[in-house]
Amino acid sequence: MRQKNWRLVIVGSVLIVLAIAFFFGMEIGLAPQSSDPKTMMETVGQVSGILIAIGVVMIAFGIIGKKQKI
Repeated sequence: MRQKNWRLVIVGSVLIVLAIAFFFGMEIGLAPQSSDPKTMMETVGQVSGILIAIGVVMIAFGIIGKKQKI
């Protein structure tokens, strides 16, 4: 039997939400004022994608859990 780690699941979910908020916040707030918005949004998209991937991995490890000691 494996014990789920709900803290990892919650932190992974919050990380995904923050990454999405960061992406749309930069798109709405700072990209129109930038001298090169295309390059800026490419960089922001890469950072957001990495954060979302880390969040998904954290959720997966949290749901899989670890073996209980008998």
